[in-house]
Amino acid sequence: MVVPKNHPRYESLLLREKVKDCLKEGIISEVGIAAHGRGEAFDYFLGERTTEQAETAIKASARLLCRAENPVISVNGNIACLVPEEIVKISKILPLKIEINLFYRTVERETKIKKRLEKFGGKNILGVGENANECIPGLDSLRGKVSREGIFTSDVIIVPLEDGDRALALKNMGKKIIAIDLNPLSRTSLCADITIVDNVVRAMPRLIEEIKKLKNKDIEEEFIFDNAENIKKSIEIMKNNLIRLQEKIDER
Repeated sequence: MVVPKNHPRYESLLLREKVKDCLKEGIISEVGIAAHGRGEAFDYFLGERTTEQAETAIKASARLLCRAENPVISVNGNIACLVPEEIVKISKILPLKIEINLFYRTVERETKIKKRLEKFGGKNILGVGENANECIPGLDSLRGKVSREGIFTSDVIIVPLEDGDRALALKNMGKKIIAIDLNPLSRTSLCADITIVDNVVRAMPRLIEEIKKLKNKDIEEEFIFDNAENIKKSIEIMKNNLIRLQEKIDER
């Protein structure tokens, strides 16, 4: 499909095409399409932009990651589809371990995602096959299977597009959680230490920029960040955008 660049939904349609292609390739599951559509709706409410609140959360995340001892990014099918290059970039800057973790888990899908990440330069990718050799306590689904050298022993985890049960279980293990989620009301958003309410395709490049600024610098121990307040402000932005849309409709 050729999408004209002057189409008002150009960026959104390109992402849809990417998701469709990754479904055919077996990178994402059919349920992943529903998750993407839900995210699109929240992005529309958000105004399809990186807000001041998201910028603050990105800066807080960069500081936390630069101070981490064993940071990991948890990669599912959707995230591998949308930002594979950014995942690899951030893993090389910090360094940050990459671990594949899927709800609909098969070795075949894990291997396909691994190959996709390797295509963009990813190395030493964890969580494939027997490398998922530990289990998160209290989590019965296949998402509980994790790598001992990765998520199981990590101190800080980036969990883009994560399910709430797993995010909470990781939190109960004492992990610091950085969520990237367009839905500020999700269980993942609410239980995370830092929630970036933004589209992952916008948030990841900005996170890389901030990490580059901080890398090899002394980072102040104190960085005050109130996740609940940040989420409230993000919800307020969505509410105000909907009110403005309603006012436009009333004017017609």
